[in-house]
This record gives sequence, structure tokens and C-alpha cells, in this order.
Amino acid sequence: MDQEENAFLNMDEAVPFGIIVNELVSNSIKHAFIGKDNGRIYINLRREKNGERINSKEESKCDGCKSASFILAISDDGIGIPKSIDLENPNSLGIQLVTTLVDQLAGELELTRSKGTEFTIRFTAAEKEKSID
Repeated sequence: MDQEENAFLNMDEAVPFGIIVNELVSNSIKHAFIGKDNGRIYINLRREKNGERINSKEESKCDGCKSASFILAISDDGIGIPKSIDLENPNSLGIQLVTTLVDQLAGELELTRSKGTEFTIRFTAAEKEKSID
């Protein structure tokens, strides 16, 4: 697990974020390592390097806040997700839940199917401005 330091989410962001992480990690545990003795699941949360904002709706919800863009990547080195899984029209309840929650975060979801499976989510969160006392 690799986590951005000082990354704080408000409740409107933290709840869907936590459910997304739980669902994707659970899916990896249940499906990625069938027929394998071991495997790895990676969770990486980092700020967007370019500093661009995906949206600024969060700023209006929080006085004294600015937007911070994040990338969450959850991947595994398992057998890979089937080609039949389509993020635009998911037939699995878990993937439907993930896509709905990513939409709730006003984020973007990307799926990579090489050397296992990787879900990448880009989203913007409100971040309290640091006050200088």
C-alpha cells in the first residue's frame, strides 16, 4: 500500500471512496488468484502531478477549501479480469456499484488488463487550506 501523506476526505467523499476500495480488493481476493498459491494486491493513492482539477464543485461545498486531484490505483497480479466485463455496461453488481460510486465522486474510471488487473480512478476532493498562524 502506498498512500499520499496528508490526504483527507470529507464524509461525502470518504464513504464512496472506502466502499470502492473494499469492493475492488474483495473482487481481487475472490477472483484474481484462482489456481494460484499466492498473489499481490496493490493500493496506491497519490495527488495528480500536474495539479489540474477534474472539477471544482467541491470548493463550493467547503469554505476555505481548495480542490486537490487524486489518482487511486488498485491492482493485482492475478489471472486478469475477463474481457466480457465492460465498464460502460457492467453485468456484475460489484462493478455496477464501483462505477456508480466513481460517478458520485465525479471521477473517471479506467481498467487495464495487462499482467493482472488494474483499476485507476481519478477524482477531485476538497482540501482544507492550511492556515499560517
